[in-house]
Amino acid sequence: MNKHAIKRIVIAGGGTAGWIAAACFAKLIGKHLDITLVESDDIGTVGVGEATIPPLLTLHKLLQIKEQDFMAATNATFKLGIAFEHWRNLDQHYIHSFGTTGKDCWAAGFQHFWLKAEQLGIADDFGQYCPELVAAQQNKFAVMGNQAINYAYHLDASLYARFLRNIAQSHGAKRIEGKISQVQTCEHSGNITALKLADGQLIEGDLFIDCTGFRALLIEQTLHTGYDDWTHWLPCDSAWAVQTSSVQPAIPYTRSIAHPWGWQWQIPLQNRVGNGMVYCSRYVADDEAKQALLNSVQGDCLTEPRLIKFKTGQRRKHWHKNCVAMGLSSGFIEPLESTSIHLIQRSIVRLLQLLPYASVEQCDIDEFNRQTEHEVNNIRDFIILHYHVTNRTDSKFWQHCRQMAVPDSLRHRIELFKRTGRVFKVPDELFAENSWIQVMMGQGLTPQQYHPIVDMMSEQELRDFLAHIKSNVSRFVAQLPPHHNFIRHYCPAAKAQ
Repeated sequence: MNKHAIKRIVIAGGGTAGWIAAACFAKLIGKHLDITLVESDDIGTVGVGEATIPPLLTLHKLLQIKEQDFMAATNATFKLGIAFEHWRNLDQHYIHSFGTTGKDCWAAGFQHFWLKAEQLGIADDFGQYCPELVAAQQNKFAVMGNQAINYAYHLDASLYARFLRNIAQSHGAKRIEGKISQVQTCEHSGNITALKLADGQLIEGDLFIDCTGFRALLIEQTLHTGYDDWTHWLPCDSAWAVQTSSVQPAIPYTRSIAHPWGWQWQIPLQNRVGNGMVYCSRYVADDEAKQALLNSVQGDCLTEPRLIKFKTGQRRKHWHKNCVAMGLSSGFIEPLESTSIHLIQRSIVRLLQLLPYASVEQCDIDEFNRQTEHEVNNIRDFIILHYHVTNRTDSKFWQHCRQMAVPDSLRHRIELFKRTGRVFKVPDELFAENSWIQVMMGQGLTPQQYHPIVDMMSEQELRDFLAHIKSNVSRFVAQLPPHHNFIRHYCPAAKAQ
């Protein structure tokens, strides 16, 4: 046994990030580890990350979570995608759905066949060839035994943290209540050695996980890692959040509604709705944004509106010395595509794959940071795409977004699709080709040409090809029950029974 082996894992902060980390460490590899989570009931969490994406199902399989139990405990509903309203232009809407659209061939994606059919006047809307999108439009859903439908969840983030806490503690993780008053470091190595609490307790560890949110108490305030600011690409810096009562059955998608200075989210849970207004404070005052949110919500307000200030960007090192930042302490990409919980999930899985079995090695740190930065930068580009590719010119905010310089990596993707209709997924990238296609076309970017292999089909063959796909989609969706009916029978929350 190596006397320097990593044996004591200390997680600073709770919330979704802290308890995902604790649950994964404890259940998956915790047999020979001492896992301690420190949090204070007096320090609130942001708690508004209520929409997820399909990879969360993989994490739940690793943790052997029964879907019905999880959904009932977290007031959850199903999610098939995100409806973007007024993003392309006022009164123009589209859905970025999960799953695939149409059928690709070896040389060209389905969008090329659709483009020719559109030119010939024989194509339906692009989304009508995607079962998840059509199901979302019709408010239908069911869990299929053969994984025939791609989905994620809307959930109560606070209840989700509590659910994960039960898993973590049942597998040996310890929770210590208290405020961190000091982070102690080694004079020689600079590594963190212990967390000193306000009551004098000293929590020593070998590896520390910073889940302290925007404060970044360990990774930034103590280790001074630095931060890359992305506000020149993602200018929104504020959000109001409020919960309201439900006034209609929950729909199986998130609503993202563009405003003259930002956008608004609506996330339907079983017993309430999560609402928020994300905006750039250079273009609208806080009070005006708050009032716009309150004027647009339905149902009674269940909470007081909460103001959240943020700066988009990421830490220059997500893992520095013996500290790994997760969640908001590692950076912030606004929740436009529901990637917050996913990035926590990816960080903990990546850390488990690179977990030091002896002392912390710089090569592990470098690989973790390289992989994380690669993934985060690709997500960043995808979010910027929504703002930059738009026809809106009705406000200074949208004029700025249209005219701003974007990263070269994104500029290349936009130009490639615009000129040729081609989309290529970057290795280990979160968003697949179909996501990029749906958003670029949804935002108003139509390719100038299609792949020549499409001309191998006659017009009648192309017509039959599309008709067959659409028929299969229609037949599939027709067999699905209404979303709210399925939830009522499958996973009703306690208050909904």
